[in-house]
Amino acid sequence: MRRIAVLTALPLLAVGVLAGCGGSSNSSSSAAAVSVSGTFGKAPTVTIPAEKAETKLDVKTLVHGSGPAFSKTDAFVGNYAIYLWSGTSHKLLQSTFKSGGKPTLFSGTETALVGQKMGSRVLAVIPPKEGFGTSGDAQAGIKGTDTLVFVVDMIKDFSGTASATGQQVSSGGGSLPTVAAAAGAAPTIKMPKGNPPKNLTTKVLIKGTGPAVAPGNTVVVQYTGAIWRDGTVFDSSWKRSQPFGFTIAASPSQVIPGWDKGLAGQTVGSRVMLVIPPADGYGKTGSPQAHIKGTDTLVFVVDILGAFGSAG
Repeated sequence: MRRIAVLTALPLLAVGVLAGCGGSSNSSSSAAAVSVSGTFGKAPTVTIPAEKAETKLDVKTLVHGSGPAFSKTDAFVGNYAIYLWSGTSHKLLQSTFKSGGKPTLFSGTETALVGQKMGSRVLAVIPPKEGFGTSGDAQAGIKGTDTLVFVVDMIKDFSGTASATGQQVSSGGGSLPTVAAAAGAAPTIKMPKGNPPKNLTTKVLIKGTGPAVAPGNTVVVQYTGAIWRDGTVFDSSWKRSQPFGFTIAASPSQVIPGWDKGLAGQTVGSRVMLVIPPADGYGKTGSPQAHIKGTDTLVFVVDILGAFGSAG
């Protein structure tokens, strides 16, 4: 069963891999031994020496950006490359640069990057004890003795209170839910009396002036999801104080069908209400964990903060 949204964080890196890895490189560090060349926004050329890595986790800023600094309650969009450093050999494990430059969303759990400014390129050399431990990750091809070399370009920051920036055009109402919100705060959703619409219904509440969301884009949003039946809010990025990212119209899909269908073509800066019937939500099985029945219609209020294609 698909989740409401699957964070497009690094699939090969556990949340804790980059946690707590602050510090700077010195002449004897692993980061100093690794050579990285190339311009920001382009695939880096990484040269790793034919020697064993140091056991200390190390971080080095290769390009100093001038944008906003990344904080623990933020998320940011960036491109990355990961190399395995296995003793005297190494190989590229994964790269968004190599897959057409499609960026991904990083959360504030990546504390090695907290304080770095947007526009920066950062190198992190992560020993096994700060990565996947002695067990490694066999599914990802990472041994318990492998060091990870991680290069990330930090493109754009989104604060935990980021919201739609366009012009208010509606609050819903009538046969649809009514939506109210203060700037920078989670919207409230009031359900109307009567039955929900049988088909997927999209209502623009705030109209943004940014580019339209296109299939394949990395989309960054804030959202609140509620059940039409009783108005219960079952999920919200606002409660986590952290925007959410996904690839729209991905194969396989990263979100429920109502999101892929209802958000395509909407413009960045918009707030969109999606009224999603079971067929475009969780189907006949529902989602017991979220107390969603197979007959439940769902209501999402989604703020589109950004949309990024292969150019980032």
